[in-house]
Amino acid sequence: MAQVHPINAFNDNYIWAICEPHSQGTWVVDPGQSAPVMQFLREKNRQLKGILVTHHHWDHTDGIAEIRESFPDIPVYGPKDSPYLGITHPLVKGDSITIAGAQYNIIETPGHTLDHICYVNEARAFTGDTLFSGGCGRLFEGSAEQMWQSLSKLSELPDTCEVYCTHEYTLANLAFANAVEPDNTALKTYTVWATQQRAQNRPTLPSTIGKELAVNPFLRANSNAILRHLPESLATPTETTSQVFAKLRLWKDQF
Repeated sequence: MAQVHPINAFNDNYIWAICEPHSQGTWVVDPGQSAPVMQFLREKNRQLKGILVTHHHWDHTDGIAEIRESFPDIPVYGPKDSPYLGITHPLVKGDSITIAGAQYNIIETPGHTLDHICYVNEARAFTGDTLFSGGCGRLFEGSAEQMWQSLSKLSELPDTCEVYCTHEYTLANLAFANAVEPDNTALKTYTVWATQQRAQNRPTLPSTIGKELAVNPFLRANSNAILRHLPESLATPTETTSQVFAKLRLWKDQF
């Protein structure tokens, strides 16, 4: 099975390197910077075979042009009709691609942006800025309903499926999650572990779908108790799960 390695970029980005097990072939996900990718390839003696893009934001795409100066023939997979114009192989829902010997299905996950896609199979999910550990992306372009539906798609993956998002936001997300569910014992345990990881400068990722279903308030918006500690300023009636999600997202934005 292919190995996945984090390449640190900017202050808190991860560019994921998917390394083929029996060759030097390597794919990278959301390379917002070129220099860390080129350094990784050079130090590990790897050969770049392609790039995967989840959405158009600059911190996920700005490194691509410089990388392709050294690898002009590699494919750049990404969402069709994206504002980012460097995609050579556009993808839509229902498409599938083979990366490092494994097939990944494309699901459309609008919310953070309208063009956002995720690359998923039963073992791994590259979720960009849709699903974080303990959180989810801000709603820059899409609606709360769209984001809830996108997260619902991801929540249907197997509990053991590993979640590779693009930012080390876990501790900040867990601070909010503990405000939402202060009595969640799984969340408390995970917070201790994540704090220890970061104290040693280790990634908290990948997470798993099962873990996120236990601790992530945005995946738990369908829980009857999820709004028990909602601030009074947001305490208006809700009728649908997406409305509950919208309140959580607004609370997080103000947190």
